[in-house]
Amino acid sequence: MTADVPDVEEILDVAGFDPDESVLTRRQAEVLALRERGVSQADIGDVLGTSRANVSKVESSARDNVAKSKETVAFAETLKAPVQVDIEPGTDLYEVPDLVYEACDRNGVKVPYSAPEVMKLVSDNAGDAVTGREVRSQILVGVTSDGTMRVRARPD
Repeated sequence: MTADVPDVEEILDVAGFDPDESVLTRRQAEVLALRERGVSQADIGDVLGTSRANVSKVESSARDNVAKSKETVAFAETLKAPVQVDIEPGTDLYEVPDLVYEACDRNGVKVPYSAPEVMKLVSDNAGDAVTGREVRSQILVGVTSDGTMRVRARPD
């Protein structure tokens, strides 16, 4: 094994990787574990006995799976959120905090975010649904009972 490359089996064991419970294959987990530690794709290919191009494909698939998993978790958390606020296209981003606060007040949920923080969360997590101060397509803001906000752009 290359001297600069950490022991991937040890990394996965310490992290508690279980291929039966993960959306990642073992190979995807190995590649991500090493890439997150700064190991080059070429060195990973050498260690795993494959090409750099294959490592690149495995890494890309793994990152796609992680992104889909995060989206699934956000979706599930939004579904169970006691507060759900639809933000219509054309809404000024500066109006969003009041819409969220009013809905939370009606449901007895405390929001631990200031108005600028709410706007930033919405803007950062809505993707192309927000441009500048304008909400360009429908957004759903879910607030869990502990005040966690989840923002989802609704599909057109």
